[in-house]
Amino acid sequence: MKPLSTGLLVTATLLALAAPALAGDAKVGEEVFKKCKACHSIIGSDGTAIQKGGKIGPNLYGVIGRQIGSLPDFKYGDDIVAAGADGTKWDEAMVAAYVVDPTAWLKQKTGKEGAHSKMAFKLATGGEDVAAYLASVGPAK
Repeated sequence: MKPLSTGLLVTATLLALAAPALAGDAKVGEEVFKKCKACHSIIGSDGTAIQKGGKIGPNLYGVIGRQIGSLPDFKYGDDIVAAGADGTKWDEAMVAAYVVDPTAWLKQKTGKEGAHSKMAFKLATGGEDVAAYLASVGPAK
């Protein structure tokens, strides 16, 4: 079998990152979120702890529908801020794609080869479930 060319592999990866995520399962996502709690919490706007967790990453309450890199009082990296500078808001498909490889996602979104994410963790599977879970615990739309 002939190996894929680098260009074809990059194209396939970018298409996969840009493709909409399949509908996730919020119940499964709640379980998968346990991997995220080392860095992230989900604290409601009234201060209710939906998921207690770390503070290294931003609070993920309301992330679905929030402008990328815009949570007040959180120090984001320059590249994630640049990804949201055009007003783009997180949706479930973007969150699912981002968690697979945050740096690759930022490179694709910003068009900047040197872009990088402070989020070193990669979630190989379950991203669509985590995104569905985050949507389910966010503010009513």
